[in-house]
Amino acid sequence: MTSKVTYLGDLRTSSIHIQSGTEIISDAPLDNNGKGEAFSPTDAVANALASCMMTIMGIKARDLEINLLSSTAEVTKIMNAEPRRIGAIEIVFHLQGVNDQKNKTILERAAMTCPVFLSLHPEIDKRIIFIWK
Repeated sequence: MTSKVTYLGDLRTSSIHIQSGTEIISDAPLDNNGKGEAFSPTDAVANALASCMMTIMGIKARDLEINLLSSTAEVTKIMNAEPRRIGAIEIVFHLQGVNDQKNKTILERAAMTCPVFLSLHPEIDKRIIFIWK
């Protein structure tokens, strides 16, 4: 078992990661009858994509002896109405610590192989931008 999800009422859930005991709270978003006081489940999916891509870049950067410390990703989730589902995920990476084009290309290609990216439905538009500082 990976996690245990408990419905707390009022469109809120608590997810406990079994191995670490870490808790994630989710709320329904404001545009779907919720309070929007925490990540919605679809927010978590979009965030998971950025986190996964950053992690895969971090693994490759470590292999290349590159430090990506303080790099960030700005995530925007765009919902479709009919049917209600994620239509697009926009991620703008602001990456630091890389000066040569070869390593930038290696890291960008590595990011596009992350398991979440490869698991998302092909109809979800994934708009990925890499900005190197």
